Amino acid sequence: MCIRILELIYFFYFASHIPITLCIDLQALLPDQVYPSALKDLLRWYAEEFRDPMVLDPPIWFKSFILCEALVQLPFFPVAAYAFFKGGCRWIRTPAILYCTHVATTLVPILAHVLLYPFPLKPHAGPQTPKERWTLVSIYAPYLLVPLMLLFTMLFSPTYNSNPKAGNSSAKPKRQ
Repeated sequence: MCIRILELIYFFYFASHIPITLCIDLQALLPDQVYPSALKDLLRWYAEEFRDPMVLDPPIWFKSFILCEALVQLPFFPVAAYAFFKGGCRWIRTPAILYCTHVATTLVPILAHVLLYPFPLKPHAGPQTPKERWTLVSIYAPYLLVPLMLLFTMLFSPTYNSNPKAGNSSAKPKRQ
């Protein structure tokens, strides 16, 4: 029962990530005319409300992460959403581990940047106070925490880890 709840969390995470990537994140890479004004306004509102200048004027390193999101992660999202909606799909284990390690690797510098970078007030105000920084961290944190939960699920859940445990008497002995 617990694994099914986790699978549904992962399903919603991946299914919701598709429109977020297409409608919000890729605005940093694609030409302005690709997006309707409503989506551009939504991005500006988010950036102003949560003091996230990286989405309006992304540093090159941030753009490189978004490019990876577009080319590597986006094709994986519907595959993962399907696997976790169906449940018990062991074939998703290796791709999920690769996804988790990739995302965790990108989120660490993003969170460090949010917490430590001395953001200017212009042209787009970044977080200035600890409260503003931690608010922005709380928005990015689920994109680290859910993949870490998924990684531990893939590594330690018997549903997804088919490796026999050490000391298992039914395991075949090695030939010499």
